[in-house]
Amino acid sequence: MAARCIKWCKMSVTSGELCISTVLRCGQSFRWKNSGDEWSCALYGRIISLKQDPTHLHYRVIYPAVSVKPITEPGTEIGKENDDTESVLRDYFNLSVDLTKLYKTWSEQDPVFMKKAPKFMGVRMLRQDPWENLISFICSTNNNISRIGQMVEKLCVNYGPKLGELNGIEYYDFPPPEKLAAAGVEQKLRDLGFGYRAKYIATTAQVIAHEKSLEWLHGLRKEPYKVAHEALLELSGVGPKVADCVCLMSMDKAEAVPVDTHVWQIAIRDYKFGKGKLKSLTPATYWAIGDHFRELWGKEAGWAHSVLFTADLRAFSERSEAPPKVKVKVKFAESSMDEETGGVIGKRRLVGDLKVTVKVKEESATTNTMTTTVLRRSKRVKQ
Repeated sequence: MAARCIKWCKMSVTSGELCISTVLRCGQSFRWKNSGDEWSCALYGRIISLKQDPTHLHYRVIYPAVSVKPITEPGTEIGKENDDTESVLRDYFNLSVDLTKLYKTWSEQDPVFMKKAPKFMGVRMLRQDPWENLISFICSTNNNISRIGQMVEKLCVNYGPKLGELNGIEYYDFPPPEKLAAAGVEQKLRDLGFGYRAKYIATTAQVIAHEKSLEWLHGLRKEPYKVAHEALLELSGVGPKVADCVCLMSMDKAEAVPVDTHVWQIAIRDYKFGKGKLKSLTPATYWAIGDHFRELWGKEAGWAHSVLFTADLRAFSERSEAPPKVKVKVKFAESSMDEETGGVIGKRRLVGDLKVTVKVKEESATTNTMTTTVLRRSKRVKQ
């Protein structure tokens, strides 16, 4: 039996409500492949391709020759005459949420958001499958978007069902828990470059496959935010940030605010959180930052946080303003000097007997930090 292809269809969605070129590469989902203006992914037992114009989302579907039962049944049974892809996409992109209204509310409440938002319209939270979302973010620990995508792809290719090919590229769906719970998975993942995450993935898969269930995991959608968060923390490889990512991106907890060092820096730099007194991201600081944003943005704080997180990613730097200049004032003897250091990376200037060095360290997607260091003989001052 040949694969069944559904011709291009369209659904009414403005780019202000959904911008796929932003949402599909801002660190929520890691399996969408881009070719020109088209995005494709193996999703819910089918290959879905997307294109967008200002007023419509266009989609095309390829069903495999042999029906593959998805991890989560999205609606009607796949392979039947009825194609439910539009309803699948409306659910996946959370299109029941009025994003334009939320942007207006957040802009009225927050001048920082109001300044950033115009260049980042249509950034909305996905409503992903909780199992895929959970394992993907276990892979995210101390990682960046590109490498997370590579790991997730390896999981699919080695353990997921193949759905077909499109433009010469093979597409595999995400593997179910029992595949990742099998004997030898941990060692193979180590061989594939997963490092210590291999044990976390294999252990969590064993728990879901043999002790709890996918029904238990999906059932957390119905629980209050804090209850779901605490339940996720019981799983191997899940800390507060990973738990919040899963709560926000697949469990309908719009108030969840994942806080990593990147978001911590946004809080300090743009919102003067802690007034510079906080030296490390402790558990108390983690919840204090989340509560600060929940108070500022309301019950959809996680959605608003995602817009600012995306605006700060290096992948979208062409839309953002130039980094702010850092003014360093150095006093020596009875003279003083003002040094503008914005935009200088690794450049050393000699000013009298003072050497001014600016170091900027950027780690793609997850971290963007700037440290200005002024050296005078053996003395070092960090600002």
